[in-house]
Amino acid sequence: MINLLRILFILISMGIALINYLNASLLVKIIAVLITGGISFLIIILVEYISHTFSVRMLLSALFGLFMGLILGHLVVTGISYFPMLYPEAGLNIYKAIIYHVSAFSIMIFFVIHNENWDILNKIISEKVDKLKDGNISYKIVDTSTIIDGRIFDICDTGFIEGILVVPNFVINELQMVADSKDSIKRNRGRRGLDILNKMQKDKTIIVKITDIDYPEINEVDDKLVKLAGEMNGKLITNDFNLNKVAEVHGVPVLNINDLSNSLKPIMLPGEKVKVALVKEGKDHSQAIGYLDDGTMVVVENGKKMLNKEVELEVTSVLQTTAGRMIFAKLNR
Repeated sequence: MINLLRILFILISMGIALINYLNASLLVKIIAVLITGGISFLIIILVEYISHTFSVRMLLSALFGLFMGLILGHLVVTGISYFPMLYPEAGLNIYKAIIYHVSAFSIMIFFVIHNENWDILNKIISEKVDKLKDGNISYKIVDTSTIIDGRIFDICDTGFIEGILVVPNFVINELQMVADSKDSIKRNRGRRGLDILNKMQKDKTIIVKITDIDYPEINEVDDKLVKLAGEMNGKLITNDFNLNKVAEVHGVPVLNINDLSNSLKPIMLPGEKVKVALVKEGKDHSQAIGYLDDGTMVVVENGKKMLNKEVELEVTSVLQTTAGRMIFAKLNR
């Protein structure tokens, strides 16, 4: 649908240009149509860039601020017009233009910076927020590693996470830095994170709030996230082990994606039978390593001789570590 609208906009613009130069020569018509088509294409790029970069709330704040700034500028211009002796009459139009320009731009920037404080916008933009009318809004602050990981989208899509996902601009900036990295692996991870965030914003079942709140006096992104979560009385979503510990020290509740993943893995008890393909050698000379479908590592005693084969194993013990669950097994004779 969006592609059709783009094509229609360009074609209609080119048609209008053709009508305006209907009586001109063929060469002028072709040049006018091509230039109009090019300008229309650039306008589409600009509009879509603004649409993906700024929220509707921010754009409405900018428009309202611009309107208020022009009103204020007009009042100032009207006021000084009663005192012509304070300025040269020849430069009156220049002074008016400067006043309108400075007033409109200043008020617009002020409204954009404080867009979250205008309660009137909540009545205009209430599509997603209406779902939380009980007043008990739960904020979940999302860090960079969680967005890059990507599993947060699937978790939210199932409906297990309630409330508003808060993504600070300094996290988005960090994502962009990763996406612009010279390292191809980091660059791909960063771009994937930006794609995931864009996907979450477009999903009507997920409420994503982009916030401009920042702490210039704090350099580390992790410290900013902990402070933001504390001030918003929210929970921090991460899969970063170090950030998890720092948040716990500061008394900030943490939802760790890795902990959730580990808790959902099937419980295996000693004596259970399982089939696993042994794919590599273990640390000990006789050990072999295999993996369950969920990625759980299985260490097999005396399994080296059965490498690259699928074998039936008997679970001997299960070890839970900070990195995940590890299963020890032996060949089922």
